[in-house]
Amino acid sequence: MNINEQLGISLRMVDKEIENIVKLDKDVPRSSELARSILELIRSGGKRIRPLMVIVGSRFGPSPDERKIWRLAAAAEFIHAASLIHDDIIDDSPVRRGDKAMHIKLGVNRALHAANYMSARVIELISVYSADRERYAYDLSSLVTTQLCLGEYQQLSHLFDYEVTIEQYLEKSKNKTAQLMAACLRIGALSAGADEETANLLYSFGEKLGMSFQIRDDILDFTQSSEQLGKPVGSDLRSGQVTLPVLFALQDEELASRIRAIGPHTPAEYTNEVIAAIQTCGALQRTEALSKRYLDEAQQIIDRLGGYPAHQDLQVLLSFFAGRDK
Repeated sequence: MNINEQLGISLRMVDKEIENIVKLDKDVPRSSELARSILELIRSGGKRIRPLMVIVGSRFGPSPDERKIWRLAAAAEFIHAASLIHDDIIDDSPVRRGDKAMHIKLGVNRALHAANYMSARVIELISVYSADRERYAYDLSSLVTTQLCLGEYQQLSHLFDYEVTIEQYLEKSKNKTAQLMAACLRIGALSAGADEETANLLYSFGEKLGMSFQIRDDILDFTQSSEQLGKPVGSDLRSGQVTLPVLFALQDEELASRIRAIGPHTPAEYTNEVIAAIQTCGALQRTEALSKRYLDEAQQIIDRLGGYPAHQDLQVLLSFFAGRDK
């Protein structure tokens, strides 16, 4: 059973609401390249984890407004989709969900235009909820978008930087991945009238899931096959991203010198050998242990929210994140 089915949420309804952001924009003709490209990206797949989190968060409040919640859920996915366009450009990744990435189809400038439009459209879309009494809308439309951009910049500015610290890696991961997931749960709760304490616990839960998610993603780059990844094994290292497995491997003095020799023009054969060494040096096990620690901390928050029937939905989310690579 898919995660949306376990949560009792219709993906068809989620997708319809997301597509309506484009279709109902009177300033963007549906036949335009911009509209077609965004709709193609949206329709290319995805489990819609972030919209699901908004809806789950709303189940912790006493007065959910269904229209508002669906709109916020769609906005969350729109922000995420825009970040995917930026990610593919920064990573120079030619493929997204088995198809050509948008910047390959349209060129970098047009793809950036599409991503920028999506980010701005979200702010316009939910500005109606941005009164002082509903500051959570600002958290989603402005603050989180800013943090996403900061995370992307942090990633770009540290390419092939083997002096980056684990603390810097974790901060980048929080900005780039975890804060949006955390905000989705929190704004869902606040939009339904939940109290601040509950909303903040949900934020902390989402942040821990997001950190685990990003760390697991970095592990999969070394453990899954090229076919499963849709790109070469170790693509992060090849493109200069110094992820947590690499940071742990750099603590091996002999291996560190070999890793540091990798640059933008290093032959693939040499990089392949280093990747194989990282896979067997214990770095992946240490990375996995940190990912699990975040999940264990998330479980503790579920236990604190046990008085809400919706805590079972958090358990579904946790199980999904814990088993996403299996």
